[in-house]
Amino acid sequence: MPRPLTLSVPDMSCGHCKAVVERTIATQDAQARVVVDLSSRTVTVESAAPAEVLMTALADEGYPATPV
Repeated sequence: MPRPLTLSVPDMSCGHCKAVVERTIATQDAQARVVVDLSSRTVTVESAAPAEVLMTALADEGYPATPV
């Protein structure tokens, strides 16, 4: 696995948001490890998928993300 990538996802605020973010990342890489921190609105991902692919997929679901 590559180095963990931490993303800021400011529009993520609840359990539903968390589930959508996790599911969206899983559609890009089923083996990805995802840790969501709602209090800081960040997601830490270990994935073989490129960061740009993950960020585009999240933005398409309504959760624009930027690297921290």
